[in-house]
Amino acid sequence: MAEVSSSPAELLQRIEALERELNLKQLQINRLLNITQAINNNLKFEDLFQMFQSFLSWEMGITKMALFIRDKTETDWICPVFIGIQPAFIQANSYITRLFPQYARLTKLTREDHPFLREFDVIIPVMHKDQPIAYMFLGNLDQEDGIYHRVQFITTIVNVVAVALENKRLFKRQLEQERLKREMELASDIQRMLVPDVLPESPHFEVASIYQPQLGVGGDYFDFILLDERRLGFCVADISGKGLAAAMIMSNFQANLHSLLLQHLPIDVLIRKLNDIVFRITHGSRFITFFYAEYDTTTRELQYINAGHVPSLLVHDGQLKQLDCGCTLLGSFEELPSIEVGCEQIAPDTLILSYTDGLTDLKNDNGEFLNEQLLLDFTRLHHPLHPGEFNHQLMHRMEVFRGQQPFPDDVTVLTCRLK
Repeated sequence: MAEVSSSPAELLQRIEALERELNLKQLQINRLLNITQAINNNLKFEDLFQMFQSFLSWEMGITKMALFIRDKTETDWICPVFIGIQPAFIQANSYITRLFPQYARLTKLTREDHPFLREFDVIIPVMHKDQPIAYMFLGNLDQEDGIYHRVQFITTIVNVVAVALENKRLFKRQLEQERLKREMELASDIQRMLVPDVLPESPHFEVASIYQPQLGVGGDYFDFILLDERRLGFCVADISGKGLAAAMIMSNFQANLHSLLLQHLPIDVLIRKLNDIVFRITHGSRFITFFYAEYDTTTRELQYINAGHVPSLLVHDGQLKQLDCGCTLLGSFEELPSIEVGCEQIAPDTLILSYTDGLTDLKNDNGEFLNEQLLLDFTRLHHPLHPGEFNHQLMHRMEVFRGQQPFPDDVTVLTCRLK
């Protein structure tokens, strides 16, 4: 059969059609390059979305579209770009995001789907390391010959945009984590400057400490202060919460304590002023448990106040006594309801063990706590030791007890022997 030749007019039409298609492809490629360049230039999200919307509407002829991406919390989805639908319609159907996980690949939607989905023809999920990072909805797609290629090209573009957004989010998160790490390191350095690095010794006393913040920076605090030639003060405190916020409150508390100690106030007045300061700073949202004691080496009298803290242990000749006189914790009430000052006459060679509850909150592999009774038994057995050796043995006991379990909280111990 002889081949039918095309007329010049038909050939011209084909050439014009090819030219139009070529021009369209060139426009699409140029726009893809523009979007890629915008991404490389770190264009703002809002401007990138606008460029993407313009591309779909003008170059690709899309009249109905919705793009969903992860929100800032990465727990939900938002729709920052849409064409041909009302914002109120998206808001009214925001719960539709619960259906997203069932779409793992490009899917043609049917009239049997949810009313929101029936507004569109296809859904295009965008995956990044097997995790969905975006969902693209396209509607009003006619059945022309080039529809497959259009959807394919749009899929390429939305993948480029969505992955760029995800990479930018991951980069910002990395920068934030690095910034937070630097802040935590700085806070840890500052905090360690606030607690005594070297504790004094004299013919009247021996002191040793354990200080182990759970997160590198925490809310525990201890101190040992020579008030004058014959009096010394020592304390242990635990600020509610952990991390940077607790450390900031602790540093403020330490500064105010040292300032007040210069005024040589009676111990109950000191505690009331500290409570006022903590309440004024935290407005009752945070509190501090606090044990503070003053010892007169001449009269051998110990005065103390326990402000809601775990009782310190006074040990002499195998006999233990809990130092639990005092008041409620600091910062919970604008004014402390009552204060009872504890007073003890100290016999020679008495050991006082002060600590935070991170010690007795320690768990072993069986889920058992290093409870108060275990600590009492340990103290009764080891109290003749020098405070440094006592703490060394206590630390070893803690490590053996916890096994593979982490420290659940900050741990602080202040051991003082009054000779």
